[in-house]
Amino acid sequence: MFSAPKQEEISHLTIKLVVGLIALSLATLTNLFAKAPLTSISASYYEGGWSQSIFVGFLFAIAAFLLAYNGFSRTDMVMSKLAAVAALGVAMFPCQCDSHTEVVPYVHWIAAATMFLILVYFCYSFYRRAREKGHAQANVRAVFYAGCGILILLSILILALDNLFNRVLSSKVPRLIFYGECTGLVAFGISWLIASRVLPLITTKDERFSPFE
Repeated sequence: MFSAPKQEEISHLTIKLVVGLIALSLATLTNLFAKAPLTSISASYYEGGWSQSIFVGFLFAIAAFLLAYNGFSRTDMVMSKLAAVAALGVAMFPCQCDSHTEVVPYVHWIAAATMFLILVYFCYSFYRRAREKGHAQANVRAVFYAGCGILILLSILILALDNLFNRVLSSKVPRLIFYGECTGLVAFGISWLIASRVLPLITTKDERFSPFE
């Protein structure tokens, strides 16, 4: 059915594809298997069962792939390692969600903010490389990368302001944190999925990638 692989190890494009798909599905799956609609994705840790397993397992998977990803510069390499550690911090240090208290105060939120801010950096890194290529499909990808980075920043800003001003927004929108986290994760997933170059309309034929080759 499939031809023999052309390389022995998975490439950086495979890493981007897998990470993108995990990020896109994390919010939907944790919420789907929760007993009630989640107020935040991190609250799935306290749900037990499938919801908790997906939350912790997917974050460990993202951390592993980020640890394996070196990018195209020293900064990319360092940032990916820091993001991997941050993803582990989000998974291993539960949040102060609903009536639950943090085991170690602030670690979860610092790790989450660090991870999302580094993902903004990667959107910029992808954007810059796409603009350097200059052809029409690359320019379209650059627009998507810029949009995804802006969405992640906006989600961080809104959640930070809500926390700073004593939950003024989430008191009116009870699932604000979930929606903010979901927005950031979806933007993250889209940017990495596009960067994997599997999508035909925004990649040229010679740069298109298939994980089955």
